Amino acid sequence: MPRFTLRLSATDDVPAAEATSSFYWLNDQRSSFTAGVGPNLEQLGAVPPLNVDVVRIALTALSADRSVLREGRGSNWNQRQLDLEIPVSDSAAWSSAADELARVLGFLSGDRWTLSFTQQEHTTTVTPAGADPVPQRVVLLSGGADSAIGGLISRSLLAEGERHVLLSHYSSTVLAPIQRHIASELARLIPGPDQRHTVVHIGRRSERIDGSPYPSEPTTRSRSLLFLALGLAVAAIHKIPLWIPENGFASINPPLGPERLGSLSTRTTHPKFLQDLTTVLAKIGAHAVIENPFAHTTKGEMYNQVVDLVGPVEASAFLSATHSCALSGQWTHGISPGRPCGICFGCVLRRASFAASGVTDRSNYIAPNSEPAVKKWLDSKSVEQPVRSFIHRGIRMRDLAALSLPTDYPLRDAFDLCQRGIQELRSLYP
Repeated sequence: MPRFTLRLSATDDVPAAEATSSFYWLNDQRSSFTAGVGPNLEQLGAVPPLNVDVVRIALTALSADRSVLREGRGSNWNQRQLDLEIPVSDSAAWSSAADELARVLGFLSGDRWTLSFTQQEHTTTVTPAGADPVPQRVVLLSGGADSAIGGLISRSLLAEGERHVLLSHYSSTVLAPIQRHIASELARLIPGPDQRHTVVHIGRRSERIDGSPYPSEPTTRSRSLLFLALGLAVAAIHKIPLWIPENGFASINPPLGPERLGSLSTRTTHPKFLQDLTTVLAKIGAHAVIENPFAHTTKGEMYNQVVDLVGPVEASAFLSATHSCALSGQWTHGISPGRPCGICFGCVLRRASFAASGVTDRSNYIAPNSEPAVKKWLDSKSVEQPVRSFIHRGIRMRDLAALSLPTDYPLRDAFDLCQRGIQELRSLYP
């Protein structure tokens, strides 16, 4: 069983066994992580200790997720057993909920987790902001279309004198300029309200503290937990809600086929994941007010809301400048890593939403492409045929019953949402 320990200090001569099984969150160049924020999050402000703990847990989980290779690929992923030890401000409180939190992590990543905690006093003191008005909410801004729409809708709801905070996180430098552009466009399209754009760049480095390379597992499904944890950290400063804007169809994410129910059906904003995470964090006492304002809305319907706010021409430019592609590897074919593929599920759903809403799509997709090597690569990654089959097969109530929806989410509502989502996909594949 792979076991990893998060350490907040290191000796000059780290033993080899410790280096292999540890992540070091340090304030110097030996740190296992990029130098975006320190282990007490003082760069973000006066984050309460329990929400600092949440970020430490999430960062350790993501780093472990990246550092243990899966034995299979596609729908044949193996379930890994991962054991974490994390320093926190209240080890007794976290230990009391360790099993529940491990189950939440397992639901997200498909693995089995064991969590243990050590006591680490929170000593950093940050002076809270002075007379700045309390923001209404924090909005996660990933660079994708849904988060951009969330930021736009949030600004449209702000009254005079109100403000919101946009929180972006990136590990790939491709996303940073896209996030900055979206933030500036929000201010241009809806002038007036104040906003702060907080950008966090943190991720596990490629080398351990002793210089040896980490394994690099690309299927990091736990990365959404770190994004959420960082958003909650900023929201906790003022005890305000965190918006995680994601269309409800993608959140439910009905599998394209029976073989995709597990590993290929991501759960980053699944209602059960968000509900269970909120429950366990609230039990500990951490700030955990998470809202998805689009939980019952399709992506195409979200696009229509943008048209209603700024008109079709501005909507086209605004949405086309976002980045929804989940595929990597473009650089191996001499293509900019920021250029969307057009054939992953994120791109397919994006294209369908443009088609269904009637908004002009100006995105520069790689597909179709006649260059043999690129075409072969795209064909090997494409979900277009599974999506066509999914449209033809449709969705059944019993399919939804297998998706572990919360008990307060009526299957009839989920069925209606999926029917509308499928109809939008049919706009692309009649």
